[in-house]
Amino acid sequence: MVEKAYKFRFYPTPEQENLLRRTLGCVRLIYNKALAARTQAWYEHQERVGYKQTSAMLTHWKKQEDLDFLTEVSSVALQQGLRHLQTAFTNFFSGRAKYPNFKKKRNGGSAEFTKSAFKWKDGQVYLAKCSEPLPIRWSRQLPQNCVPTTITVKLDPSSRWSVSLRVNDTRDLKLKPVQKQIGID
Repeated sequence: MVEKAYKFRFYPTPEQENLLRRTLGCVRLIYNKALAARTQAWYEHQERVGYKQTSAMLTHWKKQEDLDFLTEVSSVALQQGLRHLQTAFTNFFSGRAKYPNFKKKRNGGSAEFTKSAFKWKDGQVYLAKCSEPLPIRWSRQLPQNCVPTTITVKLDPSSRWSVSLRVNDTRDLKLKPVQKQIGID
């Protein structure tokens, strides 16, 4: 089994674009708030804050009156943002990367949806809290009997939307050994 990703452009409806832009903004906000909290905890108390603590912070932030808009978007995308921050810190502490940076609005953004936050039905993608399928421009077909496991929605700085579908390809694509010989001068 091989894990593959297929990237496609899509052109959201105005309602979908509004929801997706809010989702990207909320993911960026949660990532930056968690990064600030982890940095502050280290500089003030020399304590490490992990994913479990930031997830508890997210639950607390959702209950605050000034952040109640966080409940309007998919919670899976927010949790995935915290997981990406945890991965960034893991890479930093192992020496593979620099200290994580804050996300900027001008860079576009991305949101990752796992299996529980989208529906794959008749070759269409229905994201959480969206009633219509994403209008994807299919430039190629997905392998037969492959269902997406993770979907990432990305907005480029030039306002182009793309979606990446990660699938587990179970086909056996190994080449058979050949017994023939050739000679080259």
